[in-house]
Amino acid sequence: MTGPVVVGIDGSPASMTAAWWAAHEAARRHLPVLLLHSWTSQPLDVTVPQEALSKQQYGGRMLQRAEAELRHRHGDLTVNTELVSTPAAQALLDLGAGADLLVLGSSGHGAVAGFLLGSISLHVLGLARCPTVTVRADDPAVEGGWDRPAAPDRDEVVVGVREAGPAADPLLEFAFTTARAGHSRIRAVRVLPLSSLLTHPRTLSGEEADGGYETDERARLAAALAPWREKFPDVPVVGHVARGSAAQVLLSASAHSRLTVVGRRHHPSRHTWKLGPVAHGVLHHVPCPVAVVPHD
Repeated sequence: MTGPVVVGIDGSPASMTAAWWAAHEAARRHLPVLLLHSWTSQPLDVTVPQEALSKQQYGGRMLQRAEAELRHRHGDLTVNTELVSTPAAQALLDLGAGADLLVLGSSGHGAVAGFLLGSISLHVLGLARCPTVTVRADDPAVEGGWDRPAAPDRDEVVVGVREAGPAADPLLEFAFTTARAGHSRIRAVRVLPLSSLLTHPRTLSGEEADGGYETDERARLAAALAPWREKFPDVPVVGHVARGSAAQVLLSASAHSRLTVVGRRHHPSRHTWKLGPVAHGVLHHVPCPVAVVPHD
């Protein structure tokens, strides 16, 4: 991983919170930050003084202010800026092809908005080739300016492991790398559907289904985590197996999370994208930054 951490800036509080998070993460990983602003894609809730400045001039000054603040916070951090006329979604997807991480601001619970609005934001999350993180304004897991440190109890990186196997590897690699950089613990979550109580072979054969099925799944999760424990021996790991709705289990597991990681499948076309219901639920309700990691 050698690409920059790219963060969209639009002048909103959410985008500045995203920039603070991005800079902190980039400093931990020894990566540069690239601040991106599309002056043709101003959000509806940001007032641009048209009489005094053009949108392009406004965007340039906004980037200068954000760059100065991040350099002041992180003296050794490399910060670059890019002011583009390309629509914001396309600019992010283009830069994401060579980025280590994309970071977007989100306006709050119930919507993924901020630097991008509504479906455009989901479009980027569904098509980016690298992990993409959404950060809410006033997120308790993120430093808020100079006078609000991050909540001290946010010491875990939660990762949803939907299936044990190669598909989980990109999520686990990202989660373990992030946890090691931030000296955090991993909580790997495997969710068992309630219907499995009736359909699992242990039930059909008359064995003790409840304990037996969970034992099987804990073993599968442990096997999936074993190579990552070996690769990252300094990262504490907790295996978490529970029944229920995947989004609700991840929401509950994220009570002490500084980042929650979910996956979505790669799509062959830039015109075809889909985020599953679990990713949607987590993005809308989990009270910490959320990373969406593409996988095959």
